This record gives sequence, C-alpha cells and structure tokens, in this order.
Amino acid sequence: MKHIPNLVTSFNLAAGFIAIIFAANGDLVTASWLTLAAMIFDFFDGFSARLLKAYSDIGKELDSLADIVSFGVAPAFIVYKMLVPALHDTLPSAFASGTNPAVILMYIPVLMPVCAALRLAKFNNDTTQTTSFKGLPTPANAIAVISLVIAANYSSLSLLKSFTGSAAALIAYTVVLSILMVTRIPLLSLKFKNLKFKGNEGRYMFIGLVAISFVIFWLAAAPLIIPIYIIVSLVRFKSPPAP
Repeated sequence: MKHIPNLVTSFNLAAGFIAIIFAANGDLVTASWLTLAAMIFDFFDGFSARLLKAYSDIGKELDSLADIVSFGVAPAFIVYKMLVPALHDTLPSAFASGTNPAVILMYIPVLMPVCAALRLAKFNNDTTQTTSFKGLPTPANAIAVISLVIAANYSSLSLLKSFTGSAAALIAYTVVLSILMVTRIPLLSLKFKNLKFKGNEGRYMFIGLVAISFVIFWLAAAPLIIPIYIIVSLVRFKSPPAP
C-alpha cells in the first residue's frame, strides 16, 4: 500500500512523456489532454499519500522529477512546436539562411523547464509554502499553455488562433510564465482544509469566476483560468485579513 502514491506519480511522469511524443508528432491537442491527465495523477498521488499516510522522501523527490517532465518539459515542447512555424512565417529569410541570430528565438521555450526545475527545487526546501505558494506552481504553468491549445482547437474564436500563430505572442507568453515560476509573488494554494467559506474566500472566488467564464465563453474561457488565479491571489493577499 505504501508504494501506491509513487505508482500514481509514475503515471504522472508517463503521461508527461507520452505528451511529448504526441507533440513531437504534431498532435498538440492530444499532447495537451495528456498533460491534463498528468495533472490529475499529480493530484491523486498527494491525495493517496495523505489517505494512506504513505509519505516518503523518495516520493517527494519523484513527484518533483515527474512535475519537471509533465509541467516543464511537455508544455515547453508544445510551445516550441507552435513557435517554430510561427517564426518561419515571420522570418522566412532567417530560416532559409540558417545563420541569422533571429533563429535563436526558436530556443526561447528552454526557459520554461529550467525555471520549472528551479521553482521545484526552491519549493522542496521552502517551509513557508505549505498554505500558499510563492511563484507560479508548475501545474499552473502547464495549464496556461495547454488551455491555449485546447481553446484554439475547440472554439471558433479567431483571436486564440492568431495568438497561437504569433511568434511574438508565444515568445512573450513563454518568458512571462517562466519568470512567474521563479518570482516570490504570493499565490493561493487551492487545497481546501475544510469547506467553510471563512478562510477559503479566495478559493471560492476563483472557482466562481472560472465557472462564470466557462458559462459565458465555454472552452474559449480556458486561457482565462491562470489570469483569474493570479488576479484573485493578488487581491486576496493584498486585502487585510478578516477579523
């Protein structure tokens, strides 16, 4: 029984690796759904560890290694597969010569797994992040990427397709997400210790706003999840605590 959490974590890692394979073959939608599956496994490994009281140092390290692959490398590779054709369209002469320094831009997504690894290393050694986070969690980074792919594929909103086809937008998005992972900005932990409203105001506000967004925009609202999460976190942590 004590090995069940580690097994679930291994499923997280496997899903992330298979996502990379699908992305390499150009199927970014399936890669995104597999990354989402990795998030579900990531949730259940912690849940099963608490339920079975099967905590271990190996499990902690394995979880971080799996997260680097699933929420650092996989989303970065998805961005890379979108960025390269976008750069080809924007800078065709640079790719034709193969010598223009602008070609270096195609390697910008490497920032994402590097910053994800740094964030996870800090998290594992920071006892102040038990009830809240400092910096964007790696699963949130992955959501920010795959939500774009899923929304662009399943909605008719032209703005989303324009965004995922724009080299400038993808580069800026990658840099911002990477920086957010290694900042010390306080962000909400979405783990509920109880279902009472008091003490969970930010969590309920986040869930409510996301639900309203999906009711209005359906899957086109997916890219709003992380901006809403960040805004609610900033509002919550800047607000004075309730008496």
